[in-house]
Amino acid sequence: MSYFSELSLQYIDGEWRPGSGRWDIVDLNPYSGEKLASITIATVEEVDQAYRAAERAQKPWGKLNPYARRLVFERAIRIIEEREQEITETIIAELGGTALKAAFELSLTKDALREAMQIALRAEGRILPSPVDGKENRLYRLPVGVVGVISPFNFPLFLSLKAVAPALALGNGVVLKPHQDAPITGGTLIAKIFEEAGLPAGVLNVVLTDIAEIGDAFIEHPVPKVIAFTGSDQVGRHVAQVAAGHFKRTVLELGGNSALIVLDDADLDYAVDAAVFSRFAHQGQVCMAANRVLVDVKVLAEFTEKFVRKTASLKVGDPQDPETQIGPLINTAQADAITAQVDAAVADGAIVLLRGATVGTLMDPVVLTGLAEDAPILHREIFGPVVLLVPFDGEDEAVRLANDTPFGLSGAVHTGSIERGVRLAQQIETGMIHINDGTIHDEPIVPFGGEKSSGVGRLNGDATVEAFTTLKWISIQHERSRFPF
Repeated sequence: MSYFSELSLQYIDGEWRPGSGRWDIVDLNPYSGEKLASITIATVEEVDQAYRAAERAQKPWGKLNPYARRLVFERAIRIIEEREQEITETIIAELGGTALKAAFELSLTKDALREAMQIALRAEGRILPSPVDGKENRLYRLPVGVVGVISPFNFPLFLSLKAVAPALALGNGVVLKPHQDAPITGGTLIAKIFEEAGLPAGVLNVVLTDIAEIGDAFIEHPVPKVIAFTGSDQVGRHVAQVAAGHFKRTVLELGGNSALIVLDDADLDYAVDAAVFSRFAHQGQVCMAANRVLVDVKVLAEFTEKFVRKTASLKVGDPQDPETQIGPLINTAQADAITAQVDAAVADGAIVLLRGATVGTLMDPVVLTGLAEDAPILHREIFGPVVLLVPFDGEDEAVRLANDTPFGLSGAVHTGSIERGVRLAQQIETGMIHINDGTIHDEPIVPFGGEKSSGVGRLNGDATVEAFTTLKWISIQHERSRFPF
């Protein structure tokens, strides 16, 4: 079945209805350019209606026995498993994701929902001692109320549910605003799954809109107590500033400029495989992707030859072809912007080890080296199939180069000595780093998040419970207090 005609509507208070904005979001297939859907955007008034619906519905939902809440997620997993083929086709059509990417995203999504079932039972209270005789201190962990979620286009099903599912499981209401380039996969498809899974009307609302229409209304609205945003550092900084001005908590999962470090004792064939996947998975449109591959000068020549040869073998093309490894970028603006960054780097003296063509949204992989340390492309996130090979001489220089970025999300170290890798990893200013593996990992119970410009806060496991609940202190005086007046 096609989800695009069925789900090209707003989902507010349990009703599917068109938006009343002044213009339409046109949802395009990034490979073929085919129009998948035309969606009239939501207005400020409809954002308000969504938040008010979530506020009303949250109260009975939050009081529901958490064992009953978790049954919704159990049913949602079954729905996804039954419709896996249709969802895969939607990911390929709307995002330009390959079949491998779709399978990876679906696996992560089901893991996130399974973890949400467990999180529903983990809002645990405490009883704390008091220095006052006869006093009992009870600490209750409660839902924050309503959570606003803004999700990106690259892994929209998973990254929307990464915040939406645990927020719901902990008894909150949610309003979700997916990216304009992924309104179905990142938004209304999720609403449809939860509707069929029995989530009460109004608990989850999805608004398909754009800041050109609503400005900062999604963030400024008085109802949500937490804003969870996944996207670029530039937009994340704005979200943080606006939310802080309204005393809202934020969870910000932002961009990265991860380094995969190859030490002189690494298994080079294995390191090449890890580096190629870490850079070119989903065309490089992954926040954890290895933008930079740092290689010890002692093994640079051998590594470079193997890395370039493997990269050149990657098949670029139609994401519906099961043999395709690199599909299209999300839109031509993205492809043109990344191509311009490469052109500028080459004009400034970067050495091209591999480069093909950019045709529409399809971009052949690019491998550059010989960059000056102050080259702009070294210090920004490249959301596309471009990798920078950077030589280093010794561990101290590897650490210095890896940390020479405003970002700090992920990373990897390849070495024949695990403890050597751990010692080096401890010096890298990043929220996550992996020894003898790729840079792209997300596990449901391990805190996920970055340092520096890569974000604020963590999600997954206990970190998610902290993010979407609040603490309330209730004290009980069992004996009479004595007051000074």
